[in-house]
Amino acid sequence: MDKMSAEMKMPNCVGIIMDGNRRWAKSKGLQLLLGHSEGGETLKKIVREAKNLGIKNVIFFTFSTENWKRTSDEVSYLLGLIESFIKKEVDSFHKEGGVIHFVGDLSRFSPELQKILIEAKEKTKNNNGVNVYFALNYGGRQEILSAVKGIVKENPKYDDVTEEYFAKHLQTGDMPDPDLIIRTSGEMRLSGFLPWQAVYSELFFTKTLWPDFGEEEFRKIVEEYANRDRRVGK
Repeated sequence: MDKMSAEMKMPNCVGIIMDGNRRWAKSKGLQLLLGHSEGGETLKKIVREAKNLGIKNVIFFTFSTENWKRTSDEVSYLLGLIESFIKKEVDSFHKEGGVIHFVGDLSRFSPELQKILIEAKEKTKNNNGVNVYFALNYGGRQEILSAVKGIVKENPKYDDVTEEYFAKHLQTGDMPDPDLIIRTSGEMRLSGFLPWQAVYSELFFTKTLWPDFGEEEFRKIVEEYANRDRRVGK
């Protein structure tokens, strides 16, 4: 941990909505799908910087339930990119002590992709470095609806349904609620990202497109977060 992180109150968990990949590619005169590949490189840089700052948990909104509405070519490309990224990078994450998690309804993915995700999670589960969560086929309403269905099946007593009980049925499991959520590309909405978990998150919106989002801007946002007076409902 460097001097900056030692002197500042670091967020325990940071959520990131990685937006602007296609616009970045278009601005460069490249095929739109290539923006997603470049976005993967940015993700790796941000994970390393989170580790440098002493941030223990980062969750990336990687593939939403809404993404299925995109063209079949783009959906196939995105799923292939997720598969190749995990296969290529899992050893690097493991070597650096990272712990890989996947959040969302993975049942819609192919058996081959599900197997790769499970193997990556198993390989890194005993590490003690940064917890890196990938939100895949994730949508906030879908997550809450899934939790409600799970609770209905359990048929609990009325008074047993507390916030803590409900939270245990969410797809994020033991992941701490995000202290800070960042969205790139200038859009100022959460788009279904962690609606239950984000009720007290500090929100930061930047016009920077995700592939251009770098370590310096990330550090500046973390620094601003540290200077905010978080009342958390008080």
